[in-house]
Amino acid sequence: MPPQELIKWDKAHLWHPFTQMQDWCAPDHEPLMIMSGKGSTLRDQHGREYLDGNSTIWTNIHGHCHPQIMAAISYQLKQIDHVSALGFTNEPAIRLARALVELWPPETLTRVFFTDDGSTAIECAMKMALQFRQQTGEPDRTGFLAFDHGYHGDTLGAASLGGVPVFRDRFRQLGLPVRFVSGAAALRDIPVSESDALTAVVIEPLIQGAAGMRTWPSGMLGELRSWCDERGVFLVADEVMTGFGRTGKMFACEHEQVVPDFLCLAKGLTGGTMPLAATLTTERVFAAFLGRYDELRTFFYGHSYTGHPVGCAAALANLAIFNEGRILEQLQPKIALMAELLTALRATHPKHIEDVRQCGFIAGIDIVQAAGQPFPWEQQTGVRICLAARRHGLLTRPVRDTLVLMPPLCFTADELRQAVAAISAAIREVLAPQ
Repeated sequence: MPPQELIKWDKAHLWHPFTQMQDWCAPDHEPLMIMSGKGSTLRDQHGREYLDGNSTIWTNIHGHCHPQIMAAISYQLKQIDHVSALGFTNEPAIRLARALVELWPPETLTRVFFTDDGSTAIECAMKMALQFRQQTGEPDRTGFLAFDHGYHGDTLGAASLGGVPVFRDRFRQLGLPVRFVSGAAALRDIPVSESDALTAVVIEPLIQGAAGMRTWPSGMLGELRSWCDERGVFLVADEVMTGFGRTGKMFACEHEQVVPDFLCLAKGLTGGTMPLAATLTTERVFAAFLGRYDELRTFFYGHSYTGHPVGCAAALANLAIFNEGRILEQLQPKIALMAELLTALRATHPKHIEDVRQCGFIAGIDIVQAAGQPFPWEQQTGVRICLAARRHGLLTRPVRDTLVLMPPLCFTADELRQAVAAISAAIREVLAPQ
């Protein structure tokens, strides 16, 4: 079908996330339609090629259409396409649960519950934590603690934990009770009488994504783990974005030798190929749900595609690539090169780059006016710069006026140089007259 006809259908029927559809459906707007991808390169409806500078919204790990993952998906589809986890099981789900547990120290995170995406992984952790309290004599521990500027998804429970007002405020009175703090220092001011009402703290470890790639101070995560242990509060690590090598280690928590009580994974779990999420927890939590059926201690929660065998097969292939390809080892010099290139980028645009933050292979670049003041948000300066970067062969997406560079781990040194050069050229084109 001709691309223009498909675009007409898109405007007539699709509703895109985080998108003002009046602008999208305007007659003069031609949406970018991605037709194919290979490795780090994407191709649009006109045959133009782009480097994938944000891993297709932070999901892709080893490049698009990686042959090992594609082969695993193809093989599994020839065996069985779907198996219900309610009353049945399947080999890929069993093997993946075992593989995820083995990424952590023995007898720590031992149980895996599969869902569909990051929001549902968080919802799962929240419900497990609340039901655990009900079944262990602490039914009044219903509160959650989260952090300013945090983001944990858009389903109602997960959105309750969000510290970004535009995502949370419309529904703030409808969600679960949540207290927000700015950081670890604020925890010490919480009286014991108040923390006794908390069931869990939820955090994006090391770096907050939707906040504009805001990094936490070194040691903060370890301090939070100690505080949770002192107060008997669960620690939920939202590694939906940071998991699977993004920070230079398999998981962000490893940087401070922290093991959470709940670990939430999605996005890169399948290498960015299929929807799949996982919530890992401890044997202590799992044991609280055991009992006779008539005691109603069962975790009455699940999804139609829980433990989806094709998604689990893709995830197993993703983990195999890490092991066989020494991905984390090969990533370290690229992380160092990214730091060098970003330092040079900031020096090239001192009037308009206020700050550059990097955590592993993740970077946020803050754009400001020449006087150092933020641009009015209505001007969508970050969006305009990212649109300009397309003309230089780079696709990425900002968080307001923070430009995000989070490429697949397979990016080569030359591709990294090209990506930063595209950002530099786009900044120059959009902001040079100012």
